[in-house]
Amino acid sequence: MNGKKMARAAGFMMFATLIARLLGLLRDMVFYTWFGRTHITDAYNAAFSIPDLIYMLLVGGALSSAFIPVFSSYLAREQEEEAWKAASIVLNYTIIAMLVLIFIGEIYTRPLVLLLVPNLPFEEINLTVLLTRVMFIQTFFMALNGIAMGVLNSKQHFTWPAIGSILYNVGIITLGLAMARVWGIMAFSIGVVVGSIINFLVQVPALLRAGTKYYPSLNYRHPGFKQIITLMIPVAVGLSVTQINLFITQNLASGLAEGSISALRLAQRVMQLPIGIFGTSIALAVFPTMNFQAARDEMQGFKRTFSLGVRAIFLITIPAGVGLIALREPIIQLFFQQGKFTAADTSSTAWALLFYSLGLFAYSALQLLNRVFYSLKDTLTPVMVGIVSIGLNILFSILLVGPMQDRGLALAYSVAGIMNVLILIALLKWRMQSIDGFKMVKSFIISTAASGVMYLVVRFLVTGLQTVLPLAGKAQELIVVAGGVGAGVLVYGVIVLLFRLEESQLVLSMIKSRIPGLNFLG
Repeated sequence: MNGKKMARAAGFMMFATLIARLLGLLRDMVFYTWFGRTHITDAYNAAFSIPDLIYMLLVGGALSSAFIPVFSSYLAREQEEEAWKAASIVLNYTIIAMLVLIFIGEIYTRPLVLLLVPNLPFEEINLTVLLTRVMFIQTFFMALNGIAMGVLNSKQHFTWPAIGSILYNVGIITLGLAMARVWGIMAFSIGVVVGSIINFLVQVPALLRAGTKYYPSLNYRHPGFKQIITLMIPVAVGLSVTQINLFITQNLASGLAEGSISALRLAQRVMQLPIGIFGTSIALAVFPTMNFQAARDEMQGFKRTFSLGVRAIFLITIPAGVGLIALREPIIQLFFQQGKFTAADTSSTAWALLFYSLGLFAYSALQLLNRVFYSLKDTLTPVMVGIVSIGLNILFSILLVGPMQDRGLALAYSVAGIMNVLILIALLKWRMQSIDGFKMVKSFIISTAASGVMYLVVRFLVTGLQTVLPLAGKAQELIVVAGGVGAGVLVYGVIVLLFRLEESQLVLSMIKSRIPGLNFLG
């Protein structure tokens, strides 16, 4: 994939992910407006954890990270039949494993929930158990969706996986709004199941057009399958440690004030909005190219591709994190402070968002840095580094939860992410000698300095608008947020463009590929 095609792919992924994430934001708006930030919403958020663990271990992170490099290498060597055989065997074993794990999970849901959130009130424990059992169903369809996305992305098809993620949120919102008065919070849990089914089904026609072949085989001796499993096991171990971090966070938060789990989860979702739009989109678009270059031993091109990708992620996500810090309260007020979501809920969530946003750039960069190692068929290094960083996360969480409450848990998460990035970059430098380190440091410094100037301008503007505007309520909040975002983009954009960075051109190409009217910028 050449630079222009990569920019178009990243631009499409960014645009589609923006729509999906905005719909996710709308989903959360509807949810918290209806139910507020209470033990009930704590139960709903906790109910995602165990199904998410199963999905991430088997498909969402582990299998997809191992599957795409192997599948892509077969395609690069023009061994398409073997690629489909390996994919079929993976699919067959995944279905069996998912059914077994879901069955076990349904039986032992209560002990797992008690381990996860032991300090919730008794009624909310029961609710968490019920919601978890429902959400187990969506795990099966999300597994199918993960394999479908891996196949399509390897074939350079990004459209229908992206559309599927959009329709996933549409399903949750639609069913939640339609049935919340009748089913209560259960309506949103069932909506998750319906959304996951739609997410998979819309990709089936694209799979057929891509020439998908299915083999009803369980041949565990197939070299492609063996390679995928060999690559997958270390990733699964690493992801299980990551999930332990989430469990520790929820365990500690369950003993804090009512709604602490919800405040942390909501703040993290807002923080993850730019990660998904920018970090993940760039990483997913660059990943097949890195796999192809690594498979052909084109290491100079490989180095340039991941260096450019990391720099582009820094360029976008550093100001995004600083912008969220500058606008944290106005953003939470605008989108969530209505219905049963109070000003106190806004304050608690905004503080958590501040500390999560400190690590936004790091978790965005990790989307690509981990995949750099996966492209090199090295899944062990990210696992070992992940274990170290998650250990730090747990340590700092325990140390900070007392004096800082839920804010300490958010800060520990950010510090661990930053440490993870620094260690991975250092190991890449040691392994590959040259990784365009000077360019990455230069890009980081320029982005950080420009973001600092942007922060001062945005805070000054927000304070002024809140003081002089004659309006109140949502009208004022919308103007404040829109004005802050507009001023921030303008100030940051002007400063960065003066430096004529290579990654600036990639980002502009991504934007122009989605908005043709911006071609005058080129």
